[in-house]
Amino acid sequence: MPQTIPLPLDGSCRCGRVKIRLTQPPICTAACHCRGCQKMASSAYSLTAMVPADGFEVTSGETVIGGLHGDALHHHFCGHCMTWMFTRPVGMGFVNVRPTMFDETAWFRPYMETFASTKLPFAETGAVRSFGEFPAMAEIEGLLAGYAAWVEAERPPA
Repeated sequence: MPQTIPLPLDGSCRCGRVKIRLTQPPICTAACHCRGCQKMASSAYSLTAMVPADGFEVTSGETVIGGLHGDALHHHFCGHCMTWMFTRPVGMGFVNVRPTMFDETAWFRPYMETFASTKLPFAETGAVRSFGEFPAMAEIEGLLAGYAAWVEAERPPA
């Protein structure tokens, strides 16, 4: 179950040279099973917290672009330890940050998983929604609303 996110959240790459901060909650969380994410994460899937761009910042250090060097996505890595930290989709108002970069991670749970068609047989994420590929753009607004309702429903009583 998702937990209340203790904002602000601070984090860093593995070596600590690049530090990040999150000041707004995610608009959605996900696990991606695509072959690109499997290779970049060196794992069965990558984890993502989609956060508003103005609620995320690099507070110390510099990142380098790695992974695919295309026009649509900019994958940011620490230039020293090469940790994949976040991705900035071009023209979008959000950043896909790896939630394991944060000092506090207990709040994270993927709401959806994408590219389940290339999921490794043992890889379970506990995601609420599953998609064989990436959801159609027409579904995104409903997914974001579903995520918000899921987080609210799972919030402990005050």
